Amino acid sequence: MQSPNPIRVGLVGIGNWAMHGHVRVLSLLPQYDISAVYSQRLESAQVAAAQLNIAHVAESLEELVNHPEVDLVVVLTTAPQHEEAVRAAIAAGKNVYCEWPLTTSTAVSQELACLAKQAGVRTIVGLQRRHAPHNRYLQDLLQQGYVGKVRSVRIHVSMNYFQALRPNALRWTVPEENFSSVISIYAGHFLDMLFTAMGWPVNVSALMVNQFDIVTIKETGERLQGSAPDQMVLAGQLEDGALLSVHIEGGKRNGSGVQIDITGHEGDLRITNVSAFGDRGDDYVIVGAHGDHLPLEVLPVPAGYSRLPAADLPSSVLELAELYHVYAQDVAEGTHAATTFDDAVRMHKLLDGVLASSQTGRRALLAL
Repeated sequence: MQSPNPIRVGLVGIGNWAMHGHVRVLSLLPQYDISAVYSQRLESAQVAAAQLNIAHVAESLEELVNHPEVDLVVVLTTAPQHEEAVRAAIAAGKNVYCEWPLTTSTAVSQELACLAKQAGVRTIVGLQRRHAPHNRYLQDLLQQGYVGKVRSVRIHVSMNYFQALRPNALRWTVPEENFSSVISIYAGHFLDMLFTAMGWPVNVSALMVNQFDIVTIKETGERLQGSAPDQMVLAGQLEDGALLSVHIEGGKRNGSGVQIDITGHEGDLRITNVSAFGDRGDDYVIVGAHGDHLPLEVLPVPAGYSRLPAADLPSSVLELAELYHVYAQDVAEGTHAATTFDDAVRMHKLLDGVLASSQTGRRALLAL
């Protein structure tokens, strides 16, 4: 059932992730209604509108952001295209959602965050994993002292995507200047999730490398010079003194997924998922032990952490639904819990520090 006054959404971009994720989420949640769509390919917008019963097809970005039946502009284009659409939405005085990465540079992202505040518009950035049930449960376990004072945390994230052979739809991930590598995208998502639960690092020593110097486009055989990093390792220290270890890698042939290990003075936790971009049933599993010389036992996420309508959707899509749920609650109650452009800027600055450490071979001090 639709809410009496749903948030009316205007989509900018109607590509794979828009259809796989956002459209299904916005159709699931009664707090929303997709009222308009714009795409640089007008035919794509028209086809989507007919398929999804969207009332308005905008023929220009300006028409979309200024449409009287759009409350929230949702920017779902590639990272190099984000800035234009976000600026237009802010100029129109519309609240705006933008996928992560917010833009291709920290400076531009900071500018957009400032412009949004000056215009008095709400912002959302697509760093949705921090709001997932497993991460909220993890935060509570830590705050309740399940492991005691944390001594160390280690995260390994790997995925089959971003190999030397890529579909044409992902050719924009190849140039480093597009800030759309596996590191830019996945490090942003998973480190935001982790640090929301654990606290943020104060220093890092890092190494980023590109091991796919030639990327071949699957459909055409075209060979592109690869420059974006596909592996990152870093060591650092969190604000409470705990040690941090991170390894993120793309193009892993087999056995990819997510594993987080947390060591404390009084116990241990491990969080795993067989996929970095979860399908149906790819839910996070939390195991732990409080005490000494004990086996790790499954700690099911309590049912109370679920707050979405029942749906047979991929876990990665349900994580996105959590962010939309939180934003709708913010609008209704005047709160500010959903991730914002300020959170995007914080992640940009973290990755700037990682890059600086990798380039100089020195530890980077962070002020996040």
